[in-house]
Amino acid sequence: MIRSMTGFGRWETVTEEYRISVEMKAVNHRYLDMGIKMPRKFNLFEAAVRNLLKHYIQRGKVDVYIAYEDYTEEKLCLKYNSSLASEYMDYFQKMQERFGIENDVKVSVLARMPEVLTMAQAPEDEEQMWKQLSQVVEEAAKHFVESRVQEGEKLKADLLGKLDYMESLVDFIEARSPEILKEYRARLEDKVRELLDNTALDEARIAAEVVIYADKICVDEETVRLRSHINATRTELNKGGSVGRKLDFIAQEMNRESNTILSKSTSLDISQRAIALKTEIEKVREQIQNIE
Repeated sequence: MIRSMTGFGRWETVTEEYRISVEMKAVNHRYLDMGIKMPRKFNLFEAAVRNLLKHYIQRGKVDVYIAYEDYTEEKLCLKYNSSLASEYMDYFQKMQERFGIENDVKVSVLARMPEVLTMAQAPEDEEQMWKQLSQVVEEAAKHFVESRVQEGEKLKADLLGKLDYMESLVDFIEARSPEILKEYRARLEDKVRELLDNTALDEARIAAEVVIYADKICVDEETVRLRSHINATRTELNKGGSVGRKLDFIAQEMNRESNTILSKSTSLDISQRAIALKTEIEKVREQIQNIE
């Protein structure tokens, strides 16, 4: 399937504990340029998110927005600093010995000493976090690719229509070229008769002039290559996949052949078709820029 480089995808998961939403959009770009905006909570997964999305996207400037809401109470845990508690007790003992007073420190007193007991954020289960996040990212990516495929099929149909029209122009040029030689020979013979006052013509000389002229205006090689490029473009479009770069190269080659045909043309009919070819090839190239 042909995929457009423009696309949009969104997915959201909502539970009693959290809401995660992922939104993706893309525009044309020569390579894959991915920008990801996410809550600090998920920063450690940025590389993993990029690697996951590379399975779905080959080209384009892609912006990814990840949002997260936590519906649970703040998860806190109590931390006990045993080494610090031991230090406190050591100093209390030294104070008892130094001043000759009773060491009446109880557990409740020690627990209130600074930094012995502290409240801290409970550690997150990273494996579970990634499982939750990756599922939403993957679903958003699937919808993103689906939108690209739908747009890509429209591009494919449009391009195939343009290729058919280009092929009809090539057909005309190939059919018209031999007639131009016949017309040139007839004009040449008429001119020579006029100059020689109906004296017998030198057929060998006429034939030689026609050959030289034919060599100058011959576009057989160009039309053969152009037809080959048109068929190659059709094949790539039907084959599908990430073919944008290859099609762009083929379009450049088609443009080169049409330029040569136009430069060799001595016929208004062929010049008009060559110009139409160049115009259509340019349209094809513009459309190809939208293909992944």
